Amino acid sequence: MAAPSENPDCSTKPESRTESEATRKPAPPTGEAFRLWFYIVLIVSFISFSGVLLRALSPGDPKTWFLSLPDEVRDHYSNGRTIKVQMAQNQQEVGIFSLQQGPYNSESNVLIIHGIGCSSFSFRGIVKSLAQNDVHAVAIDLPGSGFSDRSHLVVEESKGESNPLGRLWGIIEDIKTKGLFWGFDQLVEQGYVDFEEIKAAPLKKESIKPIDLGAEEIGKMLGQVIDALGRGPVDLVLHDSALSLTANCILENRGSIRSLLLLDSAPSATVFPFLLFQVPVMREISMHFTWLFQRILAFCCMKSDDKSEADAHRVLLKGMDWGTTVFGMGKKLNTSFDLSEWSSRDEIKGLPVHVICSAKWSDKWSSDCKQITTTLPQASLSMHSGGRWVQEHNSQELAQHISKFVSSLPKSPRPVADFDNHKSLTGTGHQHYEDPSSAHPGYADAYGLRQGWSI
Repeated sequence: MAAPSENPDCSTKPESRTESEATRKPAPPTGEAFRLWFYIVLIVSFISFSGVLLRALSPGDPKTWFLSLPDEVRDHYSNGRTIKVQMAQNQQEVGIFSLQQGPYNSESNVLIIHGIGCSSFSFRGIVKSLAQNDVHAVAIDLPGSGFSDRSHLVVEESKGESNPLGRLWGIIEDIKTKGLFWGFDQLVEQGYVDFEEIKAAPLKKESIKPIDLGAEEIGKMLGQVIDALGRGPVDLVLHDSALSLTANCILENRGSIRSLLLLDSAPSATVFPFLLFQVPVMREISMHFTWLFQRILAFCCMKSDDKSEADAHRVLLKGMDWGTTVFGMGKKLNTSFDLSEWSSRDEIKGLPVHVICSAKWSDKWSSDCKQITTTLPQASLSMHSGGRWVQEHNSQELAQHISKFVSSLPKSPRPVADFDNHKSLTGTGHQHYEDPSSAHPGYADAYGLRQGWSI
């Protein structure tokens, strides 16, 4: 019987079908990719819209904002004074908020400078306790922080010949100030219009800008504050990042500084996580919700979880500019500051230094504090039971450390300050020293009583 013949077509077709199925590429999931990008765009849009909405819901005028502050924050403001300083030539003066207590004839005069993200509100308890120990104490808000000015009027000049659009803007400004027919009036009075003089005249553009605050500006500010207080040599308390911010100023104003106290001070860093607030929308969300801001402070700054204190810090940091100047200051922080090199300067070698650090914050921080005292051979060290930021419950303890150190120093001659200046800075009631004709809507006049409303 003959064997059945093999059919080549039947044996090869299934094999070729299998190869084609194996080499066939799956169709790209176009629908899945589109759906993924749709969700990403939706989430980003929602987050961006939330940030804009949170800013829009904030009080738009200074009076409403001030009246929305917690009572303890408004009480803190009512106990303060404003000192005017000149940050740069040809610029408007900036108002520096200060809290002052204690006998005027005290031999010890303490000036407290807070770190980035903080304000004089943290030190109100220390100022009060020092005053009870016969120490004259002053705590200030750096520009852009607390109740100090956060913006100022900037006048920019440019030549109109090289800027046609600027010249057009200058003509519009001339019409606003001189009237619509000022050119015709000049023609009648002089018989001609001096177009060459108009072209050569510099154009002045006024704008309100956040205060640009770096180490140089802080140095100028601090020197003027010491002079304005008329207190002679001061015992300078530097908190957190204030050391790197004022290092050059200390060298320049060494004659006005009797001693230096470093309160949980890091040479080239800040405990406040300002980089977190640089993330888009993260600033708005964190500074809008008290519970979230409270968690952040409890994690990095404060030992006890106090809601009222956290809310006070939140509203003072937020202000009406959402902390723009404060976070700009953080960007300019001198992270390369060398404490060893700075301590080797002749101006620092004879300066009494005392370091006050948190004993229970972390082992690393305790070690860092001891390293500071090693770098500064003349420095002494004491530990406290609180966190990196001062809180009401440990203010008296810190005041005792400060008072004990400054009272151990030799007495220094103190110049007799002008009585009128003393009265204007330390009298009762809130006072501002500003030009009434100024149109700058700064924070000092917004918080004050110039507009005719009272708290």
